[in-house]
Amino acid sequence: MHPYNEAILGTSPLDIKIGFHTRSEGYSPLHWHEALEILYPLNGESDIFIEGTPYHQKNKQLLVVDSNKVHSTEHKGNSAMFLCIHITKKSLEWYFPKIQDYRVCCYPDMVTDELFPVYLSMCQCLKSVTELYMKNTPTFLLESEGLVLQVISNLILHFANDSVPLSGDTDKFAMNRIRDIIGYVEAHFTEPVCLQDVADLLGIGKEYFCRFFKKNMGISFLNYLNQVRAAHIYHDLIHTDDPVQVVMEKNGFTNQKLFNKTFKILYGCTPSQIRKTQPTQK
Repeated sequence: MHPYNEAILGTSPLDIKIGFHTRSEGYSPLHWHEALEILYPLNGESDIFIEGTPYHQKNKQLLVVDSNKVHSTEHKGNSAMFLCIHITKKSLEWYFPKIQDYRVCCYPDMVTDELFPVYLSMCQCLKSVTELYMKNTPTFLLESEGLVLQVISNLILHFANDSVPLSGDTDKFAMNRIRDIIGYVEAHFTEPVCLQDVADLLGIGKEYFCRFFKKNMGISFLNYLNQVRAAHIYHDLIHTDDPVQVVMEKNGFTNQKLFNKTFKILYGCTPSQIRKTQPTQK
């Protein structure tokens, strides 16, 4: 959510966003977006949690997060560089009218031997996008979007289906609730947030809310809330010169001990060490 270095190469008429990002070791909290997301790490490894299910991704492996899927990322290593592509299904309807009915499922550990050659060809396309970017060719966007469309075509043909599981309506209802919670936290994380407030938002009891969130996301709500605050603090630490105490309080943390513990777990170091290893970027 908060890369400390990124190159986003504009939005095309097809609404394709091609970005090269660099992030430090650490955690990107739960989030979601309307666009289909294609991730291709250039180095390092990551654990991607998609609607509560973990997937491991190594460098030079393609992974797709389908539109509207709640997910989070834990990066491993000192820094992770990766290619990130966003494209909305709406923009593809002219080419493939039924695209909204299809669900893309492409994770490295789940690729079968039969589909591995197709998967490898998609990885090669994304490698070529990276090489074109490094060469800084004047036709970079034109060539890259052609390669991205090849990847999308293969995803639809080989890694997507239009069948909806019997539990689809129930799962959709749960995920809509999760998205409401995420939106609420993003709007209010700088303020005091209590469990009853969020439970009231959904019209359910506090105890049921706690069980619901833990079941669907694998962590407690308060743990998630603190992770969101820590991620925003991390961003402010490398983009401002404000004292750590000021940044901490501005982003909703009032307990110094809890903040230090949460930050160290997520980023493997202290806030002061972050500023020593990374120059402030304003």
